[in-house]
Amino acid sequence: MSSPRSHISPAPVRERAMCMCATGAACTSFAPGHALHLIQARLSSATPTEWSDALVDSVDAATGVIGLRLLDGSLVRVWSGAGAASAVSPGLPVALHDRYDVLSVGRILFNCLRD
Repeated sequence: MSSPRSHISPAPVRERAMCMCATGAACTSFAPGHALHLIQARLSSATPTEWSDALVDSVDAATGVIGLRLLDGSLVRVWSGAGAASAVSPGLPVALHDRYDVLSVGRILFNCLRD
């Protein structure tokens, strides 16, 4: 006769899960503002007319918030936990994908969350 196996329900595991970028490690979440998903990168590159050019207006490296001044003069604030704030500086030209919320800094793409 075998003893019954102890089975742990998945609920306690999910409660303790957290994004690794909160601890300074590589991000493991594909939620808005976290790691860029391959499909998100492919879809943003497949729709080139939906990019908006912008200049970096302000950067708060401590919180990861970046202020972007679009060419029409409007200000958009985005957050990225994947390190976009350390890759930009005020005055740098960037591009923001309107539909898929991707920030392009040169050839590097970041998933971002609009504020």
